[in-house]
Amino acid sequence: MEKSIIKPTASYWIISVLALLWSLSGVYAYLSQAYMTDEVIASLPEPEQMYYNNVDAWVVAAFAIAVFAGTFGCLALLLRKKIAFALFIVSLIAVLLQGTYNFHIQEYMPVENVQMIWTTVIILIALFLVWFSKDAIKKNILY
Repeated sequence: MEKSIIKPTASYWIISVLALLWSLSGVYAYLSQAYMTDEVIASLPEPEQMYYNNVDAWVVAAFAIAVFAGTFGCLALLLRKKIAFALFIVSLIAVLLQGTYNFHIQEYMPVENVQMIWTTVIILIALFLVWFSKDAIKKNILY
């Protein structure tokens, strides 16, 4: 017996569009960091210069994976595809890896309260998107 596909509510579409906008801001942040010129880095405070000049490649990769998997997950939500859940899981794992590096491994920059708050918000949103996509699958909104 086939399950019927449920029409999404307006709140589903609003959350999906807001999530896409959030994810696109992450893509912008990643691209801004990835293409930061030497002149821009030189204008930063010394601890930030040390961070950007010495950040491990796997951390940069985790950042890219987090934002692009999240963005594709949001697009999958808008297209009502189940793959959104898997993409959000990948994004969450990458966010956690990057946060672990920034808070516990790197020794170049002190971790400020603002960074802790932003990282917490990012992790909470990533967790929410995992839950939201899983719930949409359970409700037969995604197929």
